[in-house]
Parts: sequence; C-alpha cells; structure tokens
Amino acid sequence: LLCAPAALQLTCGALPPHSSWAYQSFGEAMPVHLGDAFIDFEADSTQGKLKWHEFIEGSWAILFSHPDDFTPVCTTELGSVQVLIPEFEKRGVKVAALSCNICDSHKAWIADIIAANKLSVDELAYPIIADPQREVAHALGMLDDSVKDDKGMPMTCRAVFIIGPDKKLKLSLLYPASTGRNFGEIIRVLDSLQMTAGLSVATPANWKSGDACMVLPTLSTAEAKEKFTKGVDVMPVPSGKEYMRFTPDPR
Repeated sequence: LLCAPAALQLTCGALPPHSSWAYQSFGEAMPVHLGDAFIDFEADSTQGKLKWHEFIEGSWAILFSHPDDFTPVCTTELGSVQVLIPEFEKRGVKVAALSCNICDSHKAWIADIIAANKLSVDELAYPIIADPQREVAHALGMLDDSVKDDKGMPMTCRAVFIIGPDKKLKLSLLYPASTGRNFGEIIRVLDSLQMTAGLSVATPANWKSGDACMVLPTLSTAEAKEKFTKGVDVMPVPSGKEYMRFTPDPR
C-alpha cells in the first residue's frame, strides 16, 4: 500500500477479503490529525462505486464507521442518521457510513434498518461503504482489536470524521463498539465548526446553536466591539484580565 498524507489512494481487489495476510501487510497506519488533508480512496458502496474526494467535493462531509452489519447498536445508529438527513442537507453536509462488510451484506441489512427504526423510506439516503479488506479502516486507525469477526480479524470501531470543504479534517471522535453515538452532539459540533470557521469566535462548554459565543483572544476588546455589531459583554474576573468576552450568535 503506497500512500501520501495528502491523498492516500486505496484500491480494492488486490488482496483476498478477510485475509489476515492482507491486514498484516498494510504496514503502519497513518493517523489523520486535525488540519491534515483527509485521505482519498475509491471503494464500492450501496450507491455504487464511490470516489471519496469526488463525493465530498465542495461540501462539508461526515464519514462514520460501524463495527458490523446486522448488529443492534449499529442498526439504531444508521437509522438515526437517516432521520437526520434533512438536518445534514440544511448544513450542506455529505454523509457516508463504512464498515468491513461487503456491499451485498450492507444492502441486505438496509431493510432491517428501515424496519427497526420505523422509517418511511425505501432506501437510505446516504451510501454505506464496503471495506472488506480493511484498507480504509487501517489507514484511518479505525480498527478495534477487541472486536473481531469469525475469521479473527478486527472490526471497525465507531469512528466519526468531519471534513471541511477544503478536504481537511476538522474533528474526529472514537467510540467503543459498546457505546452508540449521540448524533445530536455531532450536529451541535458541526454547527460550531461551521460557524467558527469563518468568524473570530469560539463556542463555550455546552453551547448550542443560537447561544452566545466567546470572542477569540486574538482580538482586542476594542476590535471585538467594532467587529461584532450585536455587542460584546465582558465578564469581570478577579485577575482583571478581559478574556471572558461574549457576543450573541453572529450569524
């Protein structure tokens, strides 16, 4: 597997699926750090062949992995994502799921996802990517050695990657197989990322869309008051330093 940090090209079909030799031959994984260019790859999916960078071109994107098809927690998660598709679309976000199963397994599982979550759709509105040879999962450090398939191969953990329109990683989260994700939290984080990407603000603990934001330390109070026309509230603190500065949601 030959790769470069800016554009890891992964190809399917070179190694037998579920082969321990295939997994061991990948070499060292290359974890993607915040601000790094996210890898590019081509893979089969429930919506056909998918080229990752082409799929996300010009958009925010979320790639999330799940350990295995036909499993209870994963079924609730993929159903939750389908329910939230209008929210993702409103924010201009492309969504895709991934696991180490083959496409035929993904496609057979979709009917269960729809039924279990009482969805009024015939198909999921987003692709589930097949990574049976674990190339993408290994490259992104998503394999969980504590959860293995019947061949003894590690399965993917519950990873979440949020990628910006510049194709750079903005956020990553990692959950164990035993803990389902809170997709409301992912929406909250996405709102923060999108807002703070273009404005000199940060979001405090437990912030949600519409709440007051905090002015970045890179701006003086005078500059902040000029920039944020809705006003800037400086909270007094014992040190006397003016760094606890709030402004209404500037959007």
